[in-house]
Amino acid sequence: MKYFMTAIMDAGELLAAHGAEVSRVEDTITRLCMAYGFARADVFTITSSIIVTAISADGRAVTQTRRIRTRDTDLGRVARVNELSRRICACPISLEEFKRELDVIRKGKKASVRLELGMHMMIAAALSVFFGGTGMDGMAAALSGAVLYGMLHGSSILKLNTIIQNMLCSAVTAMAVLLLVRMGIGTQPDKIMIGDIMLVIPGLQLTNSLRDMINGDMISGLLNMSEAVLKAAAVAMGFALVIIFGGTV
Repeated sequence: MKYFMTAIMDAGELLAAHGAEVSRVEDTITRLCMAYGFARADVFTITSSIIVTAISADGRAVTQTRRIRTRDTDLGRVARVNELSRRICACPISLEEFKRELDVIRKGKKASVRLELGMHMMIAAALSVFFGGTGMDGMAAALSGAVLYGMLHGSSILKLNTIIQNMLCSAVTAMAVLLLVRMGIGTQPDKIMIGDIMLVIPGLQLTNSLRDMINGDMISGLLNMSEAVLKAAAVAMGFALVIIFGGTV
């Protein structure tokens, strides 16, 4: 029971750490517990912790807690854990195979740095033009988007607090935008910055917080919304401070 519960908690952690909403985490853990013979499972999940108490058919109880310390967005892993969960619910697999499947998902290949950089540049340029910028503004947004990606990637290695990380990366990106405009690449810094800002707005987290509250998970929803608002405020402050002290072009 203890070893199966540990594997089930591993699956829940993969979901919670890579962008799944609370209701999905709790439902997946509950279904996996039922698939492996537990008579009842009580699951409590918030953004940073999972607590599960499962009771076997003979009345024995197993309780485990899992702390979620790092989170990012990787819906591909969420989808693979969901697929594994459905397969297990249809036909339970052995503990060894379960752990092996989880290891494959955990160590799965992520998008390359080159691809992520290209996507950041393309999205920043497209959004800048979409919100009224010129072609040169789009080029400036792409270049400053590359600076933003480099800052995000570098600060993640340093394991900075996400609020400080967002503020620092936004400030450096805003300085890059002003510098590019002064060099003649782009003419509307506000339109260029819009394209960059949209890259770091925590839209998925805000959406999940609203979904959690609609599903009745008020604590997790409020925690997620508070974090999303703080991140958005940090992004706005980073850009605003550079504009205030650096001046507009």
